[in-house]
Amino acid sequence: MSKVIAVWGAPGTGKTTFAVKLALSIYDQYNATVLMLSCDNQTPVLPVLFPKRKANEMYSVGAALSKASSTQDDVIGSIVTVGKRQNFGVLGYKDGENQYTYPKYNEVQASTFLTILQSLTDYVIVDCGSELTGLSAAAVKAADAVFRLAAPDLKSISFFSSQLPLYGENSFQTEGNIVGINITDKELYLPTQECRTHYKDVSFVLPYCRELKVQMLNGELFSSVADKKHREMIRKIAEKVV
Repeated sequence: MSKVIAVWGAPGTGKTTFAVKLALSIYDQYNATVLMLSCDNQTPVLPVLFPKRKANEMYSVGAALSKASSTQDDVIGSIVTVGKRQNFGVLGYKDGENQYTYPKYNEVQASTFLTILQSLTDYVIVDCGSELTGLSAAAVKAADAVFRLAAPDLKSISFFSSQLPLYGENSFQTEGNIVGINITDKELYLPTQECRTHYKDVSFVLPYCRELKVQMLNGELFSSVADKKHREMIRKIAEKVV
Protein backbone atom coordinates (compact mmCIF):
# COMPACT_ATOMS: atom_id res chain seq x y z
CA MET A 1 0.00 0.00 0.00
CA SER A 2 1.26 3.47 -0.83
CA LYS A 3 1.97 6.35 1.55
CA VAL A 4 -0.53 9.13 2.17
CA ILE A 5 0.98 12.55 2.93
CA ALA A 6 -1.48 15.25 3.99
CA VAL A 7 -0.89 19.01 3.90
CA TRP A 8 -3.15 21.29 5.93
CA GLY A 9 -2.96 24.59 7.75
CA ALA A 10 -4.26 28.11 8.07
CA PRO A 11 -5.83 29.90 5.07
CA GLY A 12 -3.28 31.66 2.89
CA THR A 13 -0.28 29.63 4.02
CA GLY A 14 0.50 28.22 0.58
CA LYS A 15 -0.83 24.70 1.10
CA THR A 16 -1.50 24.05 -2.58
CA THR A 17 1.85 25.46 -3.69
CA PHE A 18 3.68 23.42 -1.08
CA ALA A 19 1.74 20.24 -1.96
CA VAL A 20 2.58 20.62 -5.66
CA LYS A 21 6.29 21.17 -5.07
CA LEU A 22 6.45 18.33 -2.55
CA ALA A 23 4.73 15.97 -4.99
CA LEU A 24 7.08 16.97 -7.80
CA SER A 25 10.14 16.56 -5.59
CA ILE A 26 9.12 13.03 -4.60
CA TYR A 27 8.32 12.18 -8.22
CA ASP A 28 11.65 13.50 -9.52
CA GLN A 29 13.92 12.21 -6.75
CA TYR A 30 12.55 8.75 -6.25
CA ASN A 31 11.17 7.83 -9.68
CA ALA A 32 7.86 7.26 -7.93
CA THR A 33 4.27 7.12 -9.11
CA VAL A 34 2.56 10.13 -7.51
CA LEU A 35 -1.00 11.39 -7.34
CA MET A 36 -1.92 14.76 -5.84
CA LEU A 37 -5.45 15.21 -4.51
CA SER A 38 -7.02 18.59 -3.76
CA CYS A 39 -10.00 18.43 -1.41
CA ASP A 40 -11.16 22.04 -1.84
CA ASN A 41 -14.65 22.21 -3.36
CA GLN A 42 -15.15 25.89 -2.51
CA THR A 43 -12.18 27.19 -4.48
CA PRO A 44 -11.51 24.46 -7.08
CA VAL A 45 -7.80 24.01 -7.72
CA LEU A 46 -7.85 22.57 -11.24
CA PRO A 47 -8.50 25.91 -12.99
CA VAL A 48 -5.67 27.40 -10.91
CA LEU A 49 -3.18 24.67 -11.80
CA PHE A 50 -4.31 24.22 -15.41
CA PRO A 51 -5.65 27.61 -16.56
CA LYS A 52 -4.95 26.89 -20.25
CA ARG A 53 -6.62 23.49 -20.42
CA LYS A 54 -9.84 23.08 -22.37
CA ALA A 55 -12.98 22.04 -20.52
CA ASN A 56 -13.00 18.59 -22.16
CA GLU A 57 -9.47 17.96 -20.84
CA MET A 58 -10.53 18.39 -17.21
CA TYR A 59 -12.14 15.76 -15.00
CA SER A 60 -13.73 16.28 -11.60
CA VAL A 61 -13.14 14.19 -8.54
CA GLY A 62 -16.66 15.02 -7.37
CA ALA A 63 -18.51 12.50 -9.52
CA ALA A 64 -16.42 9.51 -8.41
CA LEU A 65 -16.35 10.58 -4.77
CA SER A 66 -20.12 10.96 -4.50
CA LYS A 67 -20.86 7.49 -5.87
CA ALA A 68 -22.23 5.03 -3.35
CA SER A 69 -19.46 2.63 -4.31
CA SER A 70 -16.52 4.06 -6.25
CA THR A 71 -14.51 1.74 -8.46
CA GLN A 72 -10.93 1.93 -9.60
CA ASP A 73 -12.13 2.93 -13.08
CA ASP A 74 -14.14 5.81 -11.57
CA VAL A 75 -11.05 7.13 -9.82
CA ILE A 76 -8.78 6.70 -12.84
CA GLY A 77 -11.31 8.63 -14.90
CA SER A 78 -10.92 11.58 -12.53
CA ILE A 79 -7.16 11.96 -12.96
CA VAL A 80 -5.81 14.98 -14.86
CA THR A 81 -2.38 14.28 -16.32
CA VAL A 82 0.52 16.73 -16.10
CA GLY A 83 2.23 17.36 -19.43
CA LYS A 84 4.77 14.71 -20.35
CA ARG A 85 5.18 13.45 -16.78
CA GLN A 86 4.21 9.81 -16.83
CA ASN A 87 2.94 8.35 -13.56
CA PHE A 88 2.04 11.78 -12.17
CA GLY A 89 -1.53 13.02 -11.92
CA VAL A 90 -3.83 15.46 -10.16
CA LEU A 91 -7.36 15.07 -8.84
CA GLY A 92 -9.61 17.94 -7.80
CA TYR A 93 -12.68 19.98 -8.61
CA LYS A 94 -13.31 21.81 -11.90
CA ASP A 95 -14.08 25.42 -12.69
CA GLY A 96 -17.55 26.45 -11.55
CA GLU A 97 -18.06 23.54 -9.16
CA ASN A 98 -18.75 24.04 -5.48
CA GLN A 99 -19.79 22.17 -2.34
CA TYR A 100 -23.35 21.76 -3.70
CA THR A 101 -22.52 20.49 -7.20
CA TYR A 102 -22.49 16.81 -6.20
CA PRO A 103 -24.40 14.76 -3.63
CA LYS A 104 -22.81 14.70 -0.21
CA TYR A 105 -20.50 11.80 0.53
CA ASN A 106 -19.88 10.16 3.90
CA GLU A 107 -16.78 9.06 5.79
CA VAL A 108 -16.94 5.53 4.39
CA GLN A 109 -17.03 6.84 0.81
CA ALA A 110 -14.08 9.15 1.52
CA SER A 111 -12.04 6.34 3.06
CA THR A 112 -12.86 3.99 0.17
CA PHE A 113 -11.80 6.65 -2.31
CA LEU A 114 -8.44 7.13 -0.57
CA THR A 115 -7.88 3.38 -0.44
CA ILE A 116 -8.40 3.14 -4.19
CA LEU A 117 -5.93 5.99 -4.73
CA GLN A 118 -3.37 4.14 -2.64
CA SER A 119 -3.79 1.04 -4.79
CA LEU A 120 -2.89 3.05 -7.90
CA THR A 121 0.25 4.84 -6.81
CA ASP A 122 3.32 4.96 -4.57
CA TYR A 123 2.48 8.31 -2.94
CA VAL A 124 -0.76 10.23 -2.47
CA ILE A 125 -0.18 13.90 -1.63
CA VAL A 126 -3.38 15.43 -0.26
CA ASP A 127 -3.90 19.18 -0.36
CA CYS A 128 -6.43 19.51 2.48
CA GLY A 129 -8.75 22.38 3.21
CA SER A 130 -8.18 24.53 6.28
CA GLU A 131 -11.27 22.95 7.82
CA LEU A 132 -10.73 19.26 8.47
CA THR A 133 -14.03 17.82 7.31
CA GLY A 134 -15.03 15.34 4.62
CA LEU A 135 -12.17 14.16 2.44
CA SER A 136 -9.67 16.38 4.28
CA ALA A 137 -10.53 14.74 7.59
CA ALA A 138 -10.31 11.24 6.10
CA ALA A 139 -6.91 12.04 4.58
CA VAL A 140 -5.43 13.42 7.80
CA LYS A 141 -6.70 10.43 9.78
CA ALA A 142 -5.27 7.95 7.26
CA ALA A 143 -2.02 9.80 6.56
CA ASP A 144 1.43 8.38 7.19
CA ALA A 145 2.65 11.97 7.60
CA VAL A 146 0.83 15.27 8.11
CA PHE A 147 2.35 18.66 7.37
CA ARG A 148 0.79 21.58 9.25
CA LEU A 149 1.61 24.89 7.57
CA ALA A 150 1.56 28.21 9.39
CA ALA A 151 2.42 31.77 8.43
CA PRO A 152 4.43 34.24 10.54
CA ASP A 153 1.47 36.50 11.26
CA LEU A 154 -1.28 37.10 13.81
CA LYS A 155 -4.01 35.75 11.52
CA SER A 156 -2.35 32.34 11.37
CA ILE A 157 -1.76 32.33 15.12
CA SER A 158 -5.43 33.15 15.68
CA PHE A 159 -6.51 30.37 13.31
CA PHE A 160 -4.60 27.66 15.16
CA SER A 161 -5.62 28.93 18.58
CA SER A 162 -9.22 28.62 17.43
CA GLN A 163 -9.12 25.44 15.36
CA LEU A 164 -6.53 23.10 16.88
CA PRO A 165 -8.71 22.32 19.94
CA LEU A 166 -11.36 20.97 17.54
CA TYR A 167 -8.97 18.26 16.38
CA GLY A 168 -7.69 17.02 19.70
CA GLU A 169 -8.84 13.44 19.29
CA ASN A 170 -6.04 10.98 18.49
CA SER A 171 -7.40 10.11 15.05
CA PHE A 172 -6.39 13.55 13.75
CA GLN A 173 -2.74 12.98 14.76
CA THR A 174 -2.16 16.66 15.61
CA GLU A 175 0.59 15.81 18.10
CA GLY A 176 2.60 14.15 15.35
CA ASN A 177 2.18 16.92 12.75
CA ILE A 178 5.31 18.17 10.99
CA VAL A 179 5.00 21.89 11.62
CA GLY A 180 6.38 24.33 9.07
CA ILE A 181 6.31 28.10 8.60
CA ASN A 182 5.80 29.14 5.00
CA ILE A 183 6.70 32.71 4.11
CA THR A 184 4.43 33.45 1.16
CA ASP A 185 5.15 37.17 1.01
CA LYS A 186 8.17 39.40 1.52
CA GLU A 187 9.77 38.73 4.88
CA LEU A 188 10.08 42.43 5.70
CA TYR A 189 8.59 43.19 9.12
CA LEU A 190 7.22 39.67 9.56
CA PRO A 191 7.92 38.39 13.11
CA THR A 192 9.20 35.01 11.92
CA GLN A 193 11.33 34.22 14.96
CA GLU A 194 8.61 35.24 17.42
CA CYS A 195 6.06 33.08 15.59
CA ARG A 196 8.49 30.19 15.50
CA THR A 197 8.69 30.36 19.29
CA HIS A 198 4.91 30.55 19.54
CA TYR A 199 4.16 27.56 17.28
CA LYS A 200 6.79 25.36 18.99
CA ASP A 201 8.40 22.29 17.44
CA VAL A 202 8.77 23.99 14.06
CA SER A 203 10.62 21.61 11.74
CA PHE A 204 11.29 24.01 8.88
CA VAL A 205 10.87 27.56 7.61
CA LEU A 206 10.31 27.92 3.88
CA PRO A 207 11.82 31.22 2.71
CA TYR A 208 9.98 33.63 0.46
CA CYS A 209 10.44 32.78 -3.23
CA ARG A 210 9.29 35.43 -5.70
CA GLU A 211 9.61 32.99 -8.61
CA LEU A 212 7.18 30.63 -6.90
CA LYS A 213 4.62 33.38 -6.49
CA VAL A 214 4.90 34.25 -10.19
CA GLN A 215 4.36 30.58 -11.09
CA MET A 216 1.22 30.48 -8.94
CA LEU A 217 -0.18 33.61 -10.57
CA ASN A 218 0.58 32.32 -14.08
CA GLY A 219 -0.63 28.75 -13.57
CA GLU A 220 2.87 27.32 -14.00
CA LEU A 221 3.40 25.53 -10.69
CA PHE A 222 4.48 22.32 -12.39
CA SER A 223 7.59 24.06 -13.72
CA SER A 224 10.80 23.85 -11.71
CA VAL A 225 12.11 26.86 -9.81
CA ALA A 226 15.61 28.21 -10.37
CA ASP A 227 15.90 29.19 -6.69
CA LYS A 228 18.37 26.55 -5.43
CA LYS A 229 17.73 27.39 -1.78
CA HIS A 230 14.02 26.71 -2.13
CA ARG A 231 14.54 23.53 -4.19
CA GLU A 232 16.99 22.15 -1.65
CA MET A 233 14.62 22.90 1.23
CA ILE A 234 11.77 21.02 -0.47
CA ARG A 235 14.13 18.13 -1.24
CA LYS A 236 15.10 17.83 2.42
CA ILE A 237 11.47 18.01 3.52
CA ALA A 238 10.58 15.24 1.07
CA GLU A 239 13.32 13.06 2.53
CA LYS A 240 11.60 13.19 5.92
CA VAL A 241 8.46 11.46 4.67
CA VAL A 242 9.73 9.09 1.97
